[in-house]
Amino acid sequence: MPRRSEAGGGDMLQGALDMLILRSLVLGPAHGHTIAHAIERGSDRVLQVEHGSLYPALHRLENRGYVASFWGTSENNRKAKYYRLTPSGRKTLAAETSRWEQLVQAIGRVMKPAAD
Repeated sequence: MPRRSEAGGGDMLQGALDMLILRSLVLGPAHGHTIAHAIERGSDRVLQVEHGSLYPALHRLENRGYVASFWGTSENNRKAKYYRLTPSGRKTLAAETSRWEQLVQAIGRVMKPAAD
């Protein structure tokens, strides 16, 4: 997912990308290009989602029942595949968001321990 730093931890990055995609669909259906731009804009351009990561993630989320897809017409009048969040995806997003917040807090405690 992040183009700027190719850190290890592929499972964590994959989980983070899945969560970011689900979050980007909370406001409504979107096609892949729009999802990628929403993540980029929301991260102040720190995260740049490559198509080689985005579309496998969308297919994975669809296979798990977290998103559903349908064909529509994009803003520039072209046929595009749109994705929408399912009720199962909403529930998963809530659980993963909570887990992510716990992880961030735990990492913060390790990186900046309280003075003894």
